[in-house]
Amino acid sequence: MNIKITYNWLREYLDTKATPAQLQKYLSLCGPSVERMEKVDDDFVLDIEVTSNRVDTASVLGVAQEAQAILPQFGIVADIKNNPREHFSLSSLKADKKSPLNVSLVDPALCPRFTAVVLLNVQIDQSPEFMRRRLEGCGIKSINNVVDFSNYLMLSLGQPTHVFDYDKIQGAKMILRESKKGEKITTLDKKEVLLPGGDIVIEDGSGKLIDLCGVMGGLTSAVTGESKNVLLFVQTYEKNHIRRTSMTTGIRTVAATYFEKGLDEERVSVAAAYGVSLFQKYAGSPSVANITDIYPQPYKKKTVTIDLADIDKKIGVRIKPATSQAILTRLGFGVTVDGRSMSIGVPSWRKDDIEIKEDVIEEIARIYGYYNLPNNLQSVVYLKQPVELADFFTISRKIKFYLKHLGIHETMNYSMVSKSLIEGVGLKPETHLKLKNTISEEIRYLRRSLSPSLLKNVKDNEGKAYELHFFEIAKVYQPTRKDLPREEYKLGIITNGDFYYLKGIVEGMFRELNIIGVFEKSSSCRFCPDNGQAAIFIHGKEIGFLGKVKSSCQNAFEIKQPVCVAELDVASLVSEANLLPAYKAVNPYAQIKLDLTMDTDKTFEEMRLTAYRGSKYLSQADFVGLFGKKKKTLRFYFAAADRNLTQAEAAAELEKIKSALNK
Repeated sequence: MNIKITYNWLREYLDTKATPAQLQKYLSLCGPSVERMEKVDDDFVLDIEVTSNRVDTASVLGVAQEAQAILPQFGIVADIKNNPREHFSLSSLKADKKSPLNVSLVDPALCPRFTAVVLLNVQIDQSPEFMRRRLEGCGIKSINNVVDFSNYLMLSLGQPTHVFDYDKIQGAKMILRESKKGEKITTLDKKEVLLPGGDIVIEDGSGKLIDLCGVMGGLTSAVTGESKNVLLFVQTYEKNHIRRTSMTTGIRTVAATYFEKGLDEERVSVAAAYGVSLFQKYAGSPSVANITDIYPQPYKKKTVTIDLADIDKKIGVRIKPATSQAILTRLGFGVTVDGRSMSIGVPSWRKDDIEIKEDVIEEIARIYGYYNLPNNLQSVVYLKQPVELADFFTISRKIKFYLKHLGIHETMNYSMVSKSLIEGVGLKPETHLKLKNTISEEIRYLRRSLSPSLLKNVKDNEGKAYELHFFEIAKVYQPTRKDLPREEYKLGIITNGDFYYLKGIVEGMFRELNIIGVFEKSSSCRFCPDNGQAAIFIHGKEIGFLGKVKSSCQNAFEIKQPVCVAELDVASLVSEANLLPAYKAVNPYAQIKLDLTMDTDKTFEEMRLTAYRGSKYLSQADFVGLFGKKKKTLRFYFAAADRNLTQAEAAAELEKIKSALNK
């Protein structure tokens, strides 16, 4: 995930003279990467990439904590100031307890900490100018002071919050539970969401759902310009539930990207108290009427012990114990040194990614600077691959080189396809495996054929070139009963050339691989007409098909010119291929070449096999051309192994073949 913060905002929490350019350079070297920096008026906006396991850095305070540890490594003084963790706490708030709030957690594991503050007589208005400028500079539109407070808290502390209209919470009652399958909630964006079940939700005293927790609030409890009393809600959730709900419903919000990574329960009270201070300063000084804080299992600081010798051994360079101690202290760890041992107290915001001593050593190495470590490369070790895997790469590489040199372009498509692509070739979506947590309907189903994707490639490139030829070697996924799908490698080829052009490509590939393939009439492919497709066999085993694509399928893809497609099983090609052809001595005697044109319904394959059975001197048979609908011309080569055949003998052999074909 990426966040945007401003330089002046960062300076509120960080006492340093580092310039924006220095911050960008040194943070990117040792911590969160500053991908872009843009000057906006008298400030700079920093676009920062946050790694998934470091959600604690996804805030102004989190970046300041990192900068406090990194900048001194480059001789720049930097210290945290105005630390909200030291200035704000729930214990400092006093409530009149005039407004009740009944909270029930059906399963406390769903919400490790539930904090809510009721505020009376709130004035809904514009937020202060500095706040609007900062939020808009960070890409967040200013709405009003209540909404802006919530966004400001999230960027300041890395803790999403939500504000309810207190008077719309029926019975002043909130029940946090898992949703039932088929329940519905109307979210703030006015969309009705059908819940899959197992989602964290809140219902009020009337049984109505008022919050899809961690993802988006409900419309029925939303704050409007007429709201007077509000409930500031700050909490943490079980992260796996939030991730699943966000993916299955397709609702991806900024709050969800925070909650699904796991947040610091200790920061909840800080955010709540800070939020109350914003309301009291910029929303008409509302009174605090109720404070609820449910925190059944407070954080117990864990400790990791490290031998100082392990630090040097793991990193590979000598680092002074004082340097290691200073780095960890500035990162917020508690450090106690006892002789050659170091005891590390893990702060609450690092509890999920610091487990073992290697995690701590990695932090020391990161801040010390990977660029300071020796770059000695380990010696290369060759691992022999299994024979079948080596054969696969060898043969697939040979196929790719052959097709490439014919001018056929390789494509790489997603393994997932849309419902429209499947239906476009006449297949049934229900026979395909469907992803439960897809992020787009375009990648909903695991494909069982390469052809739909290749047809889309033709459509996307039609008009850019006169000749379109593509191929792909990739997996397809065949469903199996109550098990993982069977994964099969397929070779798909598509062209806007005719049937015989594509057949020639496949035959040429067989010659490259020294495979004898047979083509027979077929009607098994749904997206090819019965009179325009052929099954491909090797040693009696069907390994694929080729054919002209039906006009109805072309129309579904809006392809203007006829296309032909072939699909072959790569495993069969690998097992049957021979890199070296069998030796065959050159016949020293002359060949006689004769053509035969016949009006027949027989395929070339049928005619070729019949011809070989009808003549003992036939050495080769080629297809020359098709005239009209049924008139075919074949070219036969005759030769004897012990003498030169006469023209008369060759003509006699041709008559035998003609007679056999007429039968």
